[in-house]
Amino acid sequence: MLFHSVEFLVFFPVVVLLYAFLPRKCRALWLLIASYYFYMSWNAKYAILIAVSTLVTWSGSLLIGRIPKDAASESPDSGQSIPGVRRAVLILVFVVNLGILFFFKYFDFAIQSVNRAIGLIGISPVRASFDVLLPVGISFYTFQALGYCVDVYRGEEKAEKSLLRYALFVSFFPQLVAGPIERSGHLMRQIDGIEEIRVRDAERIVNGLILMLWGLFLKVVVADRVAIVADTVFKRPYLYGTCGLITGAIAFSLQIYCDFNAYSTIARGAARVMGFDLMDNFDTPYFAQSIADFWRRWHISLTSWFRDYVYIPLGGNRCSRGRRYLNQMITFLVSGLWHGAAWTYVAWGGLHGIYRIVGDLLKKPLTRIGDLMHVDRTAFSYRFGRIILTDILVVFAWILFRAESLTAAGYYIGRMFTRPDPWTLFDGSLYRLGLEPFEAHVLMIMLLLLFLIDLIKYRRNEELPALLARQNLWFRWAVLIGMILMILVYGAYGVDFHSEQFLYFTF
Repeated sequence: MLFHSVEFLVFFPVVVLLYAFLPRKCRALWLLIASYYFYMSWNAKYAILIAVSTLVTWSGSLLIGRIPKDAASESPDSGQSIPGVRRAVLILVFVVNLGILFFFKYFDFAIQSVNRAIGLIGISPVRASFDVLLPVGISFYTFQALGYCVDVYRGEEKAEKSLLRYALFVSFFPQLVAGPIERSGHLMRQIDGIEEIRVRDAERIVNGLILMLWGLFLKVVVADRVAIVADTVFKRPYLYGTCGLITGAIAFSLQIYCDFNAYSTIARGAARVMGFDLMDNFDTPYFAQSIADFWRRWHISLTSWFRDYVYIPLGGNRCSRGRRYLNQMITFLVSGLWHGAAWTYVAWGGLHGIYRIVGDLLKKPLTRIGDLMHVDRTAFSYRFGRIILTDILVVFAWILFRAESLTAAGYYIGRMFTRPDPWTLFDGSLYRLGLEPFEAHVLMIMLLLLFLIDLIKYRRNEELPALLARQNLWFRWAVLIGMILMILVYGAYGVDFHSEQFLYFTF
C-alpha cells in the first residue's frame, strides 16, 4: 500500500477516525492492527518476519534488562560474569535478526561474489542460490529494533514490558517501510503515553495534513517526473555526451532526494495527525558546505544510527588518526552495503569515506592557505563556493549509487569526461531526455518552488506548515489549493508518465 495510492487514501482516514473515537486503552491495539494490515498489503507472509524480529528483540531486551549490569555480580557456579551473559544475549539477538536480514537481502549477493572470486582461480562455482523476494522495509525495522536492544543493554532505556506497545514501536505504519529509523527514547516514550495524547487537536492535524500534501507533491509532481530524465540517461548512456550525462546525474540526485524526502515527509505528517512526532530525516542536504555537513543533513536517522551503534563502538574519534580513518571507512562501507546487495552501493559508501578522510587531511592546509590569502569565511561567495563543491562531489558519487554495475558506472563516468558536447546546451537536446518541452518547463518551475521552500528552511529553520501559519488566510488557502491542483494535473501529465513506488522501499 503506497502513500500515494487510492488504497491509502481510504485506509488512512478510517484508521484516524477509529483511533480518535475508540477508548483510550484500545488505541495501541488498533494502531498495531492497522500497522500489520498496512504491511501485509504487500505480502501477508511479511508479517511472519516482522513478528519474529519483534518477539526476539523484545524477549532478548527483557532478559537483558533483568540481568544486573554491575560487573561485580558473578555467578558462583559457572564463574561466568553477569555482564558476559548480558553480552551473550545481545549477540544472540543480533545474530538472529541480522541472519534473517542476510538471508533475504544478501545471500544471493554473497554467493555470486564468492563465485566470481573462486572463478578467478579456476574453482567450480557454488550452486546454492535462492531467488527470494526482498521484504519491504526489512532493513529499516531490523535496525530500529536492534537499536532499541542496544539502548537497553547500555542502560539508556528500560526494557518495555508490554509486548503490544513494543510491537507497535517496531511496526508503526507511517515509518515502517522506509523510515525514519526511530529511537526508543523518542518514539517508544510517545507510545507509552499514547493514552494521554490529545487526539482531536485541530492545529496539529492541519499541520500534519500540510506535511502529507507537501510530501505527495514532492513525490508525484517532482520526483516521478525528474525520474524520467534520470532513467532515460542511465539506461542508454552511450547516446549522450558530457552535458547529457551530467544532466542525468543531477536528475538522479534530485530524484532520490525528492523521493525519499517525500516518503519521510508524508510519514511525519501522518504520524503528526495521530499525535506522534517523528524525527526530521532531511535538513536541506544540498545546502551542505562539506561532506561531513551533508551527512548531518541527509538520511539523518540512518546516519545517527551508524554513528551511535557502529562508529562510536569501533572507537570513534577517541583513538589515533589512522584508526579514526579506518573507523570512518568501515562505517561508510557498511552504510553503503545497507542500501543494497551490490558492489555499486559499497563503492558509493567507500567514496564518501574517502571524501571524509581527504577532507580531514586537507582541512588544516586549506585553512592556512585561506589565512594567507585573507579569505573572508563569512562572505556569501565563500559559503556558496563550498556548497557548490560539496554538491559536485555528492552528485558524482550518486552515479555509483544509480549505476547497474561498477562496469556501467565506469563507462558512464569515462564517457562523461571524454565526450564534450557543449552545443547541447543551446540546441534543445537537453529537452529531449524523456520529457516533452512543456513537461521540462513544468519540472523547472516545480524545482524552483522546491528550492525556495528548502532555502526558507535552511535560512529560518522553518518548515512549510509553520511558514503558512504566519501568512494571511487567503494566501494559505491559495497555496494549499494550488498544490492540490498541481498534484491532480501535473502529477499525471505526460504519455509515458506513471508514478512509481518509493525508491527506498528496495533498500
